[in-house]
Amino acid sequence: MTATPAPWRAPFVHLAQIAGKLLPEDVLALVARLGVAAIFFQSGRTKVDGFLHITDGTYALFESEYHLPLIPPVWAAHAATYSEHLFSILLVLGLFTRVSALAFLGMTAVIEIFVYPDAWPTHLSWAGLLLFLIARGGGAFSLDRIARLP
Repeated sequence: MTATPAPWRAPFVHLAQIAGKLLPEDVLALVARLGVAAIFFQSGRTKVDGFLHITDGTYALFESEYHLPLIPPVWAAHAATYSEHLFSILLVLGLFTRVSALAFLGMTAVIEIFVYPDAWPTHLSWAGLLLFLIARGGGAFSLDRIARLP
């Protein structure tokens, strides 16, 4: 015996079909890449003065507010700053998308666990975009696709 679909579902199914045609996965991947890259690149830019000269304020934040275990604050400041710039650029280009997204997912986890645990709604939204990129890759509008990278 097959169940008949509830009549209230028809408009939603139709809307989902239209959205699937208007927003193919490759467009969603591009938007996810650009959105996440913007978040982390802007964060990286607040940590530097000029090209990549890390500010005294950044060092102070990593010493006083960002209490990371197992890594000295100066190392953490450098690692975070360079990573936010490098992986953001790679995401915009769609080059090594999965690796870049995985790096940012790791950074997001560290931020959530050790720095701002009350900001979980924001971090969850980042994680959703990053998990999509890890699972599906950079899409057709990426250098990964041109270079045939996974």
